[in-house]
Amino acid sequence: MHDSLRTTPYWRSLAAIVLTLGSLPAWAHVEQGVAGGLVSGLLHPVMGPDHLVAMVAVGLWGAQLGAPAIWLLPVVFPVVMALGGLFGVAGVPLPFIEFGIALSALLLGLAVAARFRANLVVMAVLVGLFAIFHGHAHGTELPQSANAMAFGVGFVISTGLLHLAGILIGLLVRWPVGSAVVRACGAGIAAIGLYYLSAASGLA
Repeated sequence: MHDSLRTTPYWRSLAAIVLTLGSLPAWAHVEQGVAGGLVSGLLHPVMGPDHLVAMVAVGLWGAQLGAPAIWLLPVVFPVVMALGGLFGVAGVPLPFIEFGIALSALLLGLAVAARFRANLVVMAVLVGLFAIFHGHAHGTELPQSANAMAFGVGFVISTGLLHLAGILIGLLVRWPVGSAVVRACGAGIAAIGLYYLSAASGLA
């Protein structure tokens, strides 16, 4: 690996995110009020592999595409996801939720694997559409005893950290070997998405 990467804050930032996400389950027993809502919200995006890989894929894709997608896509996703979460909390029905979540992992993973590029607005709309499914799922899973606002803040923060992790990994595209690693990550995400898609379709 390039020597300059070993001495930059890159790896320290990535390690901090991993440690932060890894420490969250220790708080999982707290389920009451504001604290319980915050912890539950932080945990939800990282407890489901299909959710987790899709959110990392957004960061990977943004880093692959460069500015302005590197910041626009990771901003669009949590903002629209929060709206989807409100729909879920309010009980607004949304069909094919699990199918939509699995499809998001599959297509976002394929986009990274193929280094797919399109009009920025089209890409932002696609990411936002998938975010609605993720947000709605989180909203409907809100514990009854938890504070809804704190829950929303928690899952938006957790989502942002997952996007950031994807961006940091995606910065490897600066190097030929790193670019291949990022595309391989995309292929792996697509494979996970395909598995969940087949499960949601009753084929697994």
